Amino acid sequence: MVRLKVNNLQKRFKLYTQGGIEVNGFENIEFSVKNGEFLSLFGPSGAGKSSILKTLFRTYTTTKGEILFFRDSGEVIDVAKASESEILELRHSEIGYVSQFLQVLPRISAVDVVAQQLIFKGEEEKASRLKAKEMLDYLSIREELFDLSPLTFSGGEQQRVNIAKGIIAPKSLLLLDEPTASLDKTNTMKVVEKLKELKKQGVAMVGIFHDLEAMEMISDIIYKLKRVK
Repeated sequence: MVRLKVNNLQKRFKLYTQGGIEVNGFENIEFSVKNGEFLSLFGPSGAGKSSILKTLFRTYTTTKGEILFFRDSGEVIDVAKASESEILELRHSEIGYVSQFLQVLPRISAVDVVAQQLIFKGEEEKASRLKAKEMLDYLSIREELFDLSPLTFSGGEQQRVNIAKGIIAPKSLLLLDEPTASLDKTNTMKVVEKLKELKKQGVAMVGIFHDLEAMEMISDIIYKLKRVK
């Protein structure tokens, strides 16, 4: 089943600090992703990879084109034209986003940051915390850090907590913006293995990897981009 279909997508940015001139972020983007597939966006810096992901998540609005999301119910929603309430509902239940940067409230422990994602889906708190600890341990977070705020962690540790938070309770479509950018080879491969498990569960994914080996290992489709003139 197709989960996401993108038709003739374009984004232009208005630079208000430069007299309101408009520049092309990307244009003529067309692809589809099925359940259990991973599509990687690949291209040089400035080709619009992160901007495409943000448009799919509707952090950015769309200048032109369609972003068709196919729900399990059979309903099709054009993310480009959906209302704010529809977008919030999709983000809550069906579309997830993992960036390079951890954004959490202060004083919430690493375990709770991760476990909350399972609790939101209706799992019991004790079981959720146990699964969160297992995920953090798998991603090489030391046990003595579990009950501390991840905002006190190193950049690489924060990124691993962020990945754990993003994948422990996966939604039907997952968008990943360089999730392994600050990770060493060992932890990058661990993340790839977890993403392979998500593929087997039928999760559709669109992502960006700076690590070409990791990208080739996980990708079913590599969508090549050129810098827009």
